[in-house]
Amino acid sequence: MLGVIAAALGGPEVLQVTELPEPQAGSGQVVVRVRAVCVHPADVAATTGEIPRGPDKPPFLPGWDIAGEVAAVGPDTADFRVGDRVAGMIPWYQTRGAPGGYAELVAVDAGWLVPLPDELDFVPAATVPLNAQTAHQGLALVSRAMLPPGSSILVTGASGGVGGFVTQLAAQGGYRVLAQACDGDEQWVRDLGAHEVIARSADLAAVGPVAAVFDAVPIGLAAAAAAENRGVVVATRPTPALVPSRGVRQDMQLIHLDRELLADLVGQVAAGRLRTRVAATMPLTEAADAHRRVLAGGLRGKLVLTVGA
Repeated sequence: MLGVIAAALGGPEVLQVTELPEPQAGSGQVVVRVRAVCVHPADVAATTGEIPRGPDKPPFLPGWDIAGEVAAVGPDTADFRVGDRVAGMIPWYQTRGAPGGYAELVAVDAGWLVPLPDELDFVPAATVPLNAQTAHQGLALVSRAMLPPGSSILVTGASGGVGGFVTQLAAQGGYRVLAQACDGDEQWVRDLGAHEVIARSADLAAVGPVAAVFDAVPIGLAAAAAAENRGVVVATRPTPALVPSRGVRQDMQLIHLDRELLADLVGQVAAGRLRTRVAATMPLTEAADAHRRVLAGGLRGKLVLTVGA
């Protein structure tokens, strides 16, 4: 079978299409015939050695989020049958690329997968697990502050994968959402439920004060400046500490796989209650070019690698 490995640490040029042994399903595992795998900034960071808890050394397979069909079922695996449509998240922070999703076939724990409703195609399904779970879990950190109903939350990167889900979930949860959008994405972000759309070039310190900031980019201090005293800031990567006297609580959202949550989020996307966006699809064999496009920026939606028919 074909796979795309990071043969060394470096830029997109280190990604190599190579022939790999077909995986076998162990106890509690299934082999997934991958039809779509999302390209995340985390995949790019993994190949450059910038992701926390990354692989000790190459070669390894990038790829967190997959959608496809069950090709084989291992012993003691009762949840799925051959032919079932599935979507899932490889907890890459644990596997360190063994396995990763950039392959035609991948052996994964059955607990990493959820059934994929017929209403949802493989490509959009592959954009959901990492982004939507990060958004939901990060908002749970915000909710710990017991903010009054209707409190304002500033979302940076609302045009992106995580930020887009945060905007939708926060609006559905009763927050007043101030969403920062890239130029040209204002209407998309409004359609996600944002109450106010803020330009990417805006001085965020002048936007607040808001009760909470979900810094999905993250921007860091410039975004946190919008938080009111004793407010809360949640970021998706480490950011500089704030002045303690303001009493702002800082949290960092690190993804953890929650199968029940993932099934619910995939179901919501399938039912049209949550929206996702795909910028383009590319063949798996063009993974290096996909990484170049992610690095270049300016994408409106996620890049998804497709495999087979």
